[in-house]
Amino acid sequence: MVKRIIIKNIIGFIALTLFIYCINIQTSYAQDEVKEEKENQILLDEIVAVVGNQIVLKSDVEDQLAQYRMDVGIAEADQVVKTRILEELMFKRLLMHYGEVDSVEVSDQQVEYSVDHRINYFISQAGSVRTFEQYYGKPLDEIKEDMREIVRQDLLSQGKRQEIIQNVKITPTEVKTFFKKIPRDSIPVIPSKYEFGQITKKPEISERVKKTAMDRITGYRNRILKGESFEILARAHSDDPGSAKQGGELGLTKRGNWDPAFTTAAFKLKPGEISEVVESQFGYHILKFIDRKGDKINVRHILVLLKPSDQDAEKAIRELDSIANLIRIDSLTFEEALKHSDDLGRFTGGLMINRNTNNSFFTKEELDRPIAYELGRMEVGDISNPVAYKDEKQDDAYRILYLKTKTLPHKANLKEDYDIISNWALQDKQLQVQKEWIDEKIKVTYIRLNKEFHSYKFQNKWVD
Repeated sequence: MVKRIIIKNIIGFIALTLFIYCINIQTSYAQDEVKEEKENQILLDEIVAVVGNQIVLKSDVEDQLAQYRMDVGIAEADQVVKTRILEELMFKRLLMHYGEVDSVEVSDQQVEYSVDHRINYFISQAGSVRTFEQYYGKPLDEIKEDMREIVRQDLLSQGKRQEIIQNVKITPTEVKTFFKKIPRDSIPVIPSKYEFGQITKKPEISERVKKTAMDRITGYRNRILKGESFEILARAHSDDPGSAKQGGELGLTKRGNWDPAFTTAAFKLKPGEISEVVESQFGYHILKFIDRKGDKINVRHILVLLKPSDQDAEKAIRELDSIANLIRIDSLTFEEALKHSDDLGRFTGGLMINRNTNNSFFTKEELDRPIAYELGRMEVGDISNPVAYKDEKQDDAYRILYLKTKTLPHKANLKEDYDIISNWALQDKQLQVQKEWIDEKIKVTYIRLNKEFHSYKFQNKWVD
């Protein structure tokens, strides 16, 4: 019975953590970009809890309850759910408080990388930048600005939690003891798992495409130098839909938040000056200085994207087709073919690594739908036909998949699923260490919780 509760707590903690993580990305908070707006929001809102130097607003709880009800498809959430959400928010604030007290470092680069990663994910889900902007009702640069403080807070709390549990280790003996204590009728069923690799090709942009793009951007620059409006040309012709609506204006931005080549060019500009053509990872730009305040600069830009042509894409597909056929007729092994891959996985055997478990096995639910569909049609040892996908930068690319291993559904056992069970045991131990840290800090931290919540049955003793 005890282990049932432990397993349930682990699964519940993971699910709630993922839930809170997703909600924190999607929830729109008033940002401290305009300090007065944030202060007004707090005045209009209600503070339901204070943890150290951090607060939990009533709207924080209500937003996440609303999202929970929408996800689950219910009209109301019971008090157990409300308690879990409020406690998770208070735990996060406790982490943030001690993250600041203990000077946990969160760099601007970390924030920007995380913002870009999340933005790229949402754009991939929405299908396009334009659809994403329409959903949020804001241009891309404003969405990014709104997300930065939320992401910084997330990274601060994550950094402090990692600091708490970073030295927690698990021994083989502890793994076996943990597994033996799970009642036999409570041992989870492990679904089918796939172990697979990939060989990728990103279409190489031809010189013809580069020349066409360069001619376009040079043409726009010449027209501006002859007196045409930079703003009007940006609205009509820039390939950056977020800033195009603003006449190319990007807003006051710190050094380091843009592509390095773009940043260097921007900070060299003088008032009113038009830059030479600048090549970044996205394509060709021309920039115009608007304003500078302290360490921030505001510029307009026109972007001409460098996108591979249909012919460039066909060339990449033909190359992958050829590699796949050579593997199928045993003229080339998958491992030998990896030297032709653009993916960095070619240096580690080409197998995809599951970030949840740090091994090379994935359940169907952990895979992107197109990959799961493709692998589901394959037998062990098969090579797929080339399939299109978006790489980490959301650029068009192609890959062939190699199915190395496929397991059947079965009850968890130490022989086949040691890594999974070890991860369960480690998480259980981390939760115990985390619980001890919370108990210790609650005793020495100023905490105030509205009386209406005093009767809630929290896992930790937030109120006397």
